[in-house]
Amino acid sequence: MCQTTKDMSKKPINRIKAVLAEKGKTNNWLAAQLKKSVTTTSRWCSNKTQPSVENMIEVAKLLGVDVKDLLHTTKK
Repeated sequence: MCQTTKDMSKKPINRIKAVLAEKGKTNNWLAAQLKKSVTTTSRWCSNKTQPSVENMIEVAKLLGVDVKDLLHTTKK
């Protein structure tokens, strides 16, 4: 079953915003690097939408991290 936007905001899927902060980068920087709109990357950072797997891989490369570092753990 798909999660609604409201459900996703309760349980964030990605950690893009946190990793950007750890690396001293901004959402605007990420948008420019990926040639995406700031609105798109902002929605990823707020977990309102999720990037494609391909975009997630590119984000990880730009930030010098493993893709799994951009995801919240599913283990409890």
